[in-house]
Amino acid sequence: MPTFVITISLPDTYEDDFLALIPRHCSVINRLLSEKVIETYAISADRCRGWITVNGDDAGAVRSIVEQFPLYRYFHGIEIDKLFILDSVATRFPVISLN
Repeated sequence: MPTFVITISLPDTYEDDFLALIPRHCSVINRLLSEKVIETYAISADRCRGWITVNGDDAGAVRSIVEQFPLYRYFHGIEIDKLFILDSVATRFPVISLN
């Protein structure tokens, strides 16, 4: 199954409605992480951008996953790119120690 990276732009300031949705949003993200639909989820230190790697059949399927996020209506921009290579420490086998 192909992997996509999603780049999201978040609002500059957060209103109470946005903040109230964060626990539900985190719950959805955690469920998708445990189901291995989402591989990684990151938000920048200034909280204005985010990156999510998602496994999906195509860009349309990935977009429909993002549209289910509780915070989706607050995203100012969404870019979806199909990846050719995704390599990370997390996807490698652990180093074996023979001691």
